[in-house]
Amino acid sequence: MRETPPAPSTIRTLPSWLLGRAAARGRALVADALAAEGLRMWHHVVLSAVADLGPVAQAELGRSVSLDPKDMVGVLNDLQDAGLVDRTPDPKDRRKNAVTITEEGRRTVQRCARAAQRANADLLAPLSEEERARFTEMLTRVAAVESPDVNRQGSSPSGV
Repeated sequence: MRETPPAPSTIRTLPSWLLGRAAARGRALVADALAAEGLRMWHHVVLSAVADLGPVAQAELGRSVSLDPKDMVGVLNDLQDAGLVDRTPDPKDRRKNAVTITEEGRRTVQRCARAAQRANADLLAPLSEEERARFTEMLTRVAAVESPDVNRQGSSPSGV
């Protein structure tokens, strides 16, 4: 099997390229950790959001995590089938569903949070504790800058 060739010399040192590569590695580590808990990434994102926001209207939940309503239905179906969330008519508006986390869902969020922390520790293993703290602080600042096209569809997956 052939190895993936290195990035072209004109892009391999760009922060956007390096961040994209690091993000892909981080996503893979977290996805593997979550799979060991029986969840996929979107399950974890939605379940964590319900834990923070719940009870929450299904449409509001989708907006809060930027997930298409059709995809949200599938994720919630999976979570409900696993006994991690309940959907009931919203007492404020019976036309809407309210999503609430179950006790098993809370335990699952806690296990998955620990698994994601371990995966991120593996990601940042080459750095010292001080470097990890500085790196995280710098990434937080960079990520907080709003860009008009930050959620643009079709952007390059490589981060170039």
